[in-house]
Amino acid sequence: MSMKPDKKTSVRVALVQDFAPASAAEARERFAAKAAEAAGQGANIVCTQELFQTEYFCWKQDPDFFELAEPVPGPGTDFYAALAKRFGIVIVGSFFEKRAPGLCHNTAVVFDADGSIAGIYRKMHIPQDPGFEEKFYFSPGDGPFRAWDTAFGRIGVVICWDQWYPEAARLTALDGASIIFCPTAIGTIESEPDDLMLKQRHAWLTVQHGHAVANGCFFAAVNRVGTEHGTRFWGSSFVSDFYGADLATASRDKAEIVYADCDLAAMEVHRRMWPFFRDRRIDAYGPILKRFGDC
Repeated sequence: MSMKPDKKTSVRVALVQDFAPASAAEARERFAAKAAEAAGQGANIVCTQELFQTEYFCWKQDPDFFELAEPVPGPGTDFYAALAKRFGIVIVGSFFEKRAPGLCHNTAVVFDADGSIAGIYRKMHIPQDPGFEEKFYFSPGDGPFRAWDTAFGRIGVVICWDQWYPEAARLTALDGASIIFCPTAIGTIESEPDDLMLKQRHAWLTVQHGHAVANGCFFAAVNRVGTEHGTRFWGSSFVSDFYGADLATASRDKAEIVYADCDLAAMEVHRRMWPFFRDRRIDAYGPILKRFGDC
């Protein structure tokens, strides 16, 4: 049985890797042009990088940055919903959500091809590191990890720091996601040596390709590029197939759109050959609900 992409079952994914915009208005203008370009290239699903409408403001703790937050849904998301409907594409967009006064989330919204909101996911794992002060801004999502049916298949989303946790990808895949998208903002502090950057980037690539293999699905991560407030974002956006092989990769330093064709029928054939979900020992996984083995 052929494993070559079949146009009848293939979904074309476009990842928009970009520099930080000067404003939300510039971000909307830029993305509208890139969505039109991607749709013209046959893209079915277009995904943004994490917090794509602003610079990565979590580089420091500043209460004034809460002014960047917006309601979801709201006027901002309405713009992207209209784009999805205009071009007949699914859009996965990343937003700084104001859920209530003093309660904000790092949120992904899945816009279906008819302009409706298919799903909302709030980032579950929140980092706190020098240059990545996210706990100051974001409350953890209240779950669950899940997937949504869209015009181009059932997809799921995890966000940046979630990428290090196999549980996040596993539960998203177990909810039926054929493609897991991961909007990301990751890089290296400029004061850190280049060899550390290379090691961190290697780890980032490796763990996510492993999610694709372990879950027999496609995995698409999209990162930003450029240097912002002492952090060098390393781009390298990619789409991996269920063997962990790259279908498409981006540069470390250029704004670009990355395209990949994900053959869902080939994924079905693969899962019949490597039936990892069939062989899971769900009776033996109880201890994973503990913080550590000595509890």
